[in-house]
Formats: sequence, C-alpha cells, structure tokens
Amino acid sequence: MDLKTMTYLVVGATFALYIFIAIRSRAKSTAEFYVAGKGVHPVLNGMATGADWMSAASFISMAGLIAFNGYDASVYLMGWTGGYVLLAMLLAPYLRKYGKFTVPAFIGDRFYSNTARIVAVICLITASITYVIGQMKGIGVAFSRFLEVDFSVGLMAGMVIVFIYAVLGGMKGVTNTQIAQYCVLIFAYTVPAIFISLQLTGNFLPQLGLGSMMADGSGVYLLDKLDKSLVDLGFSAYTSQKGSTLNMFLLTLSLMIGTAGLPHVIMRFFTVPKVRDARFSAGWALVFIAILYTTAPAVGAMARLNLMDTIQVGEIGSPEGNLKYEERPQWFKNWEKTGLLKFEDKNNDGRIQYYGGSADFAATAAANGWLGNEMVKVDRDIMVLANPEIAKLPNWTIALVAAGGIAAALSTAAGLLLAISSAVSHDLCKGVWFPDMDDKTELLASRVAMAGAICVAGYLGMNPPGFAAQVVALAFGLAASSLFPVIMLGIFDKRCNRTGAIAGMLTGLGSTLVYIFWFKGWFFIKATAMAPDTAANWLFGISPGSFGAVGALLNFAVAIAISRMTEPPPEHIQHLVEDIRVPMGAGGAQMDH
Repeated sequence: MDLKTMTYLVVGATFALYIFIAIRSRAKSTAEFYVAGKGVHPVLNGMATGADWMSAASFISMAGLIAFNGYDASVYLMGWTGGYVLLAMLLAPYLRKYGKFTVPAFIGDRFYSNTARIVAVICLITASITYVIGQMKGIGVAFSRFLEVDFSVGLMAGMVIVFIYAVLGGMKGVTNTQIAQYCVLIFAYTVPAIFISLQLTGNFLPQLGLGSMMADGSGVYLLDKLDKSLVDLGFSAYTSQKGSTLNMFLLTLSLMIGTAGLPHVIMRFFTVPKVRDARFSAGWALVFIAILYTTAPAVGAMARLNLMDTIQVGEIGSPEGNLKYEERPQWFKNWEKTGLLKFEDKNNDGRIQYYGGSADFAATAAANGWLGNEMVKVDRDIMVLANPEIAKLPNWTIALVAAGGIAAALSTAAGLLLAISSAVSHDLCKGVWFPDMDDKTELLASRVAMAGAICVAGYLGMNPPGFAAQVVALAFGLAASSLFPVIMLGIFDKRCNRTGAIAGMLTGLGSTLVYIFWFKGWFFIKATAMAPDTAANWLFGISPGSFGAVGALLNFAVAIAISRMTEPPPEHIQHLVEDIRVPMGAGGAQMDH
C-alpha cells in the first residue's frame, strides 16, 4: 500500500476514534466540562496528563532542536522534566486541596480581590495563547506533509478537528480523548526510534543506541561519527557547548518554573476524586512522560546523522560528494511541497552543498567553488516526521509517526483551549461580571470562548515567531514570570497580600513581554533595529526564551517587598494559607471547598 493511502487510513482512524470519544463523553454540566466530574482514575489521569503535557514541542520539535543544537538543547529535557517534578511536589497537591479548579479562581480567592483574579486571567491567556501557537505550528507541519498541501491549509484542517472534539466534550471529552492520544503518540514515537536504532547501531533500545557503536563494523561510536560528520562540513561538534552557561542555566530555570505555572496542566489535578489521587496521578504522569523524554535525545541525534548522510553522500570535494539535484530522494521532494524544506543551487553545478560557516571550513568551500550553504531552509520541526522516511522505514511506521505528531499537538491544544475558555467563562463571566449566571449559560460561554480562542490561535499560528519548541519556550517564560511566583507565594507566604500579588504579576509579565518584543519583534510589532536577536545584543547574554526566570525573580521581589510595606491579609486568609499545608487527616486540615 502506498504511503499516502496508508497515512489517510491510519490518521483517519485515529481522528474517528477521537471524535467518537468526544461525542460519547459530551459534557452535560459545568462540572464535567471543567473537571470531568472529578471521577478520573489516577493512572488514567496520569496518562491524560502525559498527553496534555507532551505537546507538539515535545513530540515534533524537541528532537528537532536536539538534532540541530546538540548539547545545548539538553536544557529542554532538564527544564521540562524538572519542572514537572516541581509542579507535582510543590503546587498540585495544595491547589487540589484548596479546591479552586482554575488558577485565576485560586489567586482571586487567596488574595481576596477580583482585580487579582482579572490580572491572573490576563497572564493565563497571554501564556496559553502563545503556547497554543506552538501547537498550531506543529499541527500545520504534520497535516501539510501528509495531506501534501501548503502549511496554511494543513493548519486549517487541524483547527477543525480541535474545534469538534474540544468544544463538544470539555474536560470530560478531552480527558478520555487524551488517554487514547497518549497511546497513539507514545507508540508512534518509540516504534520508529527502535527500528532506526537497530538499523544504525544494532541496539533495539534507542536510549542505549545513542551511546553505542555503529552497526557497520567501523568500530566508531554513533556520537563520534556524528561529531566528525558535522565538523568536517563546517558545523559545530554535536556534543560541544555553544551557548553561555548563564543563559543555559536561566533557560532551564525558566522552563522548570514555567512548567509549574502552566494552568492547563494544573487543571488536570482537579479531575481525580481525592487529594491523595492528585499525588499518585502526578507520579504516573512522570513515568509516562519519561518514556518519550528519554527517547528524544536518540531520535534527535539519529535524525541529524541520517540527514547529513543523505545529502553528503561521498567524500567532501569529490565528484560524488554532494547529492545531485535530479537524484533527490522521494522524502526530500515530499517535504519541498510543504515549503518547510528548500534549497537553492547558488553555483549552478547541479548539486546541493550543505555546510556550516566555521572559519576553518571557509577555505575548503572556496576551493570547491561553493558559494554558500544551499540548504536555505531546513525547518527543525520536520525532523521527527521526516526521519522514518529518510531511514526508508516501512510506510506504516511513517503513517504512525504522522498520527502521533498530530495526536501530540491536538491533545495539548485542547488542554490549553480548555484553560483559556475556563478563564473567560468561569473566572471573568461568572466570577466577576455575571455572578448569577446559571450552568447552562456558563457552559455556552465556555464553548463560545473556546471557539474564539481556536480562531485566534490558528490565525497567529500562520505567523509563528519561531519553531514550535521556541514558541513554547516563550510561553513557559511568560508563565514563569507571571503565574508561578504568585501561586508559590499564595501557598507558602501567608503575609503576601493582594497589592503585592497584583504588582508582582504585572511586573513579571510586563518585563518579560517587553524583553521578548524588544529582541524578537513579531507580527505587528517589529523588533528594534538597534537590538537584533543575537547573543551579542542580549542583556548579559540572556536570550528572550530565558528571560522568564529573570521576570520571575522580579515578580517575587516586588510582591514580597510591597506586601511587607502594606497591610497584611485578613486573619481568615492567613489561617486558610496555614491550613492548606497541613496534611489531610491532621488537626485543622481543610477539605475541598
């Protein structure tokens, strides 16, 4: 069966499953729409949380970043997994015990202020919309290749699917769908990785294959071969550190605390019956997440090696050294149709020169008559999806990866859109503007808000400010700088008051947004010509994606300082803060309220 037919069958079958689940799980009340009726088993909730968490950035883009950035991209693995531990240990159980199932509801109640609640909604929507843009980019990449259409058409197709099952099912439908999506995405990620690891190293475990010798009998280790292939062509060594240590540290920290402040993941801990179940589901989620995250480094390294070997087919400078234009493999031609892979024959020799810009290699390039890197576009986000094609795996594995990438993007997009719609309908409409709104009207408002968010995210996804994982990193920075500090202070600092919380959120969010737009610009806001987005211009070498950690420190400092200079919170609020940290069953412990 040809690839196109196989892809339609596999992807179509998964879509039919998701939509069937959404219709069967259609939310009939606000409790089912927001928290799935609090009846999800911890193991199943862990699986759904894993799917919610492992977005297009994890499935599609993270291995792509690792493939091209090597050692420096390890910060994504450390930050995202470390942040989940932080969330599970420091925030989730306490928020679940407190009983307010949205982050703005907790902040508004804890800081006894509708203004704090509204500011929290603004922070949540800003971070979540930015995050959804990354998912829409991933959806567009996957659909455009396997429907063989332009990126924008693929994105529109993905929006329609998200609309059907997220708007219909709410949290109940999304949870049940995400359980199925986890099974699809983890199978789709690991099976091709096992095949490629066997092909390259003879080791069936990709995690071990990454450190193994090549299966060609050369006695060379995979990473050593990859380093040599890159250095010989003027790229930096794969295993070398290229960025500054300070920036790597701050990016890791930003991703960690941004993870802990993500509202769509926090909401998942309200779908289980008890506080104890929230802890168990967090542990199971970490197990399910680790399966993909320990596989990603191998997928990235093997994808880069396969790409280099495809284009550089012989000795450098030899007549057969570079891929001929007319001999491009089918996978290359397929991805060219999407606009995400492009080359330009700059010296008109009928061959494709793909090399880096190191000073040591400049003389070699000049001697060969090369006029510049002719692979003018290799979108990082195509690497995971293209890797099985490059490795010439069976069509069913390629179709499976397509289904997995789409599942990862759809699952996280649905969770984020639910967080946005809950913030608008529950926290603004019912919590602030129309407190007497009945359940039916609130449910309608939620669905309208979600539909609007899908349209906005899709529109912005047409013009993303970077690769999927880079866009997501910006979203984590926004969550880190705005929501994480105030949630932490709300749980662990009874002296923090509403004035300090509001000032802290505005300071963290405002400073991070200014820094991002100053260097990156985007859409209708142009970056200043005085500060292009390069390490030489960043403040102390801190990239826009790393600045969230600095914004968080400013948030903490402002919130604590202003709280100490103004009146303390009311006595009942201070007692409430002390009570939520008392273990369940101990004297004075409060139950959900």
